Amino acid sequence: MEDEITPHPIKITINQDPDQNDKHCSSILTRLHAGYFRITLSLGAQALLWKTLVEHTHESLALQRVLRTLPSTVILLLWWLSLFTQLTLSLLYLLRCVRHFRMVKAEFSHYVGVNYLFAPWISWLLLLQSAPSVVPKIISYRIIWVFILPVVVLDVKIYGQWFTTEKRLLSIFANPTSQISVIGNLAGAWAAAEMGWRESAVCMFTLGATHYLVVLITLYQRLSGSCRIPARLRPVYFLFVAAPSMGSLAWNSISGSFDTSCKMLFFFSLFLFTSLFIVNKECTTIVAWWAYSFPVSFLALASAEYAQQVKGVVAPGLMLVLSVLSILVFLCLMMFTAFNTNLLFRENDPNFNKSLGNTIH
Repeated sequence: MEDEITPHPIKITINQDPDQNDKHCSSILTRLHAGYFRITLSLGAQALLWKTLVEHTHESLALQRVLRTLPSTVILLLWWLSLFTQLTLSLLYLLRCVRHFRMVKAEFSHYVGVNYLFAPWISWLLLLQSAPSVVPKIISYRIIWVFILPVVVLDVKIYGQWFTTEKRLLSIFANPTSQISVIGNLAGAWAAAEMGWRESAVCMFTLGATHYLVVLITLYQRLSGSCRIPARLRPVYFLFVAAPSMGSLAWNSISGSFDTSCKMLFFFSLFLFTSLFIVNKECTTIVAWWAYSFPVSFLALASAEYAQQVKGVVAPGLMLVLSVLSILVFLCLMMFTAFNTNLLFRENDPNFNKSLGNTIH
């Protein structure tokens, strides 16, 4: 008698939640904020630094030895990576504006979040200035005003509140991220000067320099009741270095030479960098760590212009040290982010605040 064969039932599981992908995308959009553009700021600044170093290789034998070991393709790939990251984040943030406008509105009203709204436009300005030769300059120069105009609009909004709104007094809400608005004006002045728009550049530089003095003095004299930055966000204190460094670069383009004013701003940023170098690095998010990279890159860019103006051994040596430091910081952040991508949009983020829609971390 033949053994009876009992067939095993085959179970087919069908995903009955067709909106699962939409929910995953929506969760990313709810955790995204303008602070993520610190990554593109660092990428753009690093691309611009490499472009500047290549242009100055004939003035430094040390740089010649370093850059000869690096293929030119790497520099080109860095710029394309910067562009791809900028486009991706811009598209995601645009979707956030469409699908979660309430969160964007809350971010605009947040005393830290509103400052990071300058970051996307600064990133675009840096990308256009660091564009390789394969990208026609006439194209980048014709569209550069598109990224300067939003900076001016945000200026009117933020600076106007400082003067007219008692609930937004600078003495209460001033924090290190307030300097991003200053950097936006100075970056716009730098870009306008490179285009030949000298009067517009002077106008933007005046706005940036004036409000930088106001913000700097306010931060030095912060009252006990003012809003403070938590310890986990200490990297934003390096914005103290970024503002005067960008100011020296902007005035260098306006005046046509790295004159005494540029040197004063550069020395001041170098002093602040030395003071902040031993700052407490306590931090809980990957994105916050990117606030270390672009200020150091701006300082290295200023040192490159300083070395071009001042002959000798000290200036080129300083440029080499700061450039190498900037590259090392950037590479460490790149590798750390690449190996911890799951921490970029954390589900249980301690900095996530539902009352504001999204807290900037």
